[in-house]
Amino acid sequence: MRFYGISWARLMAILIKEFRQIRRDRLTFAMMVGVPIMQLVLFGYAINTDPKHLPLAVVGADHSEFSRSFVRALENSQYFNVTALAHDEAQGSRMLDTGQVQFLLVIPPDFARRLVRGERPALLLAADATDPSASGNALAAVANISRQVLNRDLNGPLARLRASEPPFEVRIQRRYNPDGLVRYNIVPGLIGVILTMTMVMMTALAVTRERERGTMENLLATPARPAEVMIGKIVPYILIGYVQVLVILVTAHLLFQVPMVGSLVLLSLALVLFMAANLAVGFTFSTLARNQLQAMQLTFFFFLPSMLLSGFMFPFRGMPRWAQVIGEVLPLTHFLRAVRGILLKGNVLADIAPNLWPIALFMLAAGAVAMLRYRETLD
Repeated sequence: MRFYGISWARLMAILIKEFRQIRRDRLTFAMMVGVPIMQLVLFGYAINTDPKHLPLAVVGADHSEFSRSFVRALENSQYFNVTALAHDEAQGSRMLDTGQVQFLLVIPPDFARRLVRGERPALLLAADATDPSASGNALAAVANISRQVLNRDLNGPLARLRASEPPFEVRIQRRYNPDGLVRYNIVPGLIGVILTMTMVMMTALAVTRERERGTMENLLATPARPAEVMIGKIVPYILIGYVQVLVILVTAHLLFQVPMVGSLVLLSLALVLFMAANLAVGFTFSTLARNQLQAMQLTFFFFLPSMLLSGFMFPFRGMPRWAQVIGEVLPLTHFLRAVRGILLKGNVLADIAPNLWPIALFMLAAGAVAMLRYRETLD
């Protein structure tokens, strides 16, 4: 049967052939189903632009009912969660520098006495503003809290202190990004995002391309061991990665005026670990993929959760616990903390060490899997 020159028999034969090909290519079919499901789950459940229960360190030299009421009000707002009590402001600032807490509240020792006298004492609330979206809503809520928090405590002779203006002042200090510029957070993060995409993809495609062209046979005929092949494949792309980073840093400084207060040598150390970890992932994908299309699909399957669950696009502390657990496994999560800490906070090696060893561990695990799957002979 024909319709405008089209043979339905031939058309059905081609359709059947394509469906059989899809059925045989199980990896591609799994990606076609898995990627939409993963996007629905991540965007539907893991993404939250209004983070709550953010960690707060308190330096409380004053233990009056007024200071306790203010701290309880902060926690009742659900934006703050007191996770540490610092001995002094220096220790609290250290927690803020290393990312242990998002906020630091400093209550002066004479807070209650000056409040009763009507002198309107000041509290200091310092925020880690490297990611303005993570702290913006919480800081906005503080103004409403301070207006009404002490009304219940100001009774009797102290009722005169009730007014439209609160009887104390909360001085908000946005550290590391006082102007709340989003580019200070995004541009350093782009280093990790771009390296994740390019390092994984280039390595996966390079090895898969050799297999498709048949040149892998020549490589396998050599006495090179799996570790030697993997290192030889990885090192050139590490050099390419450094060129990419140099371009990003120069552009960030000249066009976006992103501050770079930390050590670039320390940043180079973090870059070596991070690039090696992603290249090991790419090498592993090359052992799973049969062709370059599958290598691209596997790269995207790894890149999507890395971008969404690492804290690059959305606040990490705003995600549910299960999403944070997955994010802690990904090397991009730890690299973003390290690079932002180095460039914006001036972190030293001791400050970023908690984020370096997870990247190194991930690199060793991915490298071990890649070497185990590497075949010294063709099937």
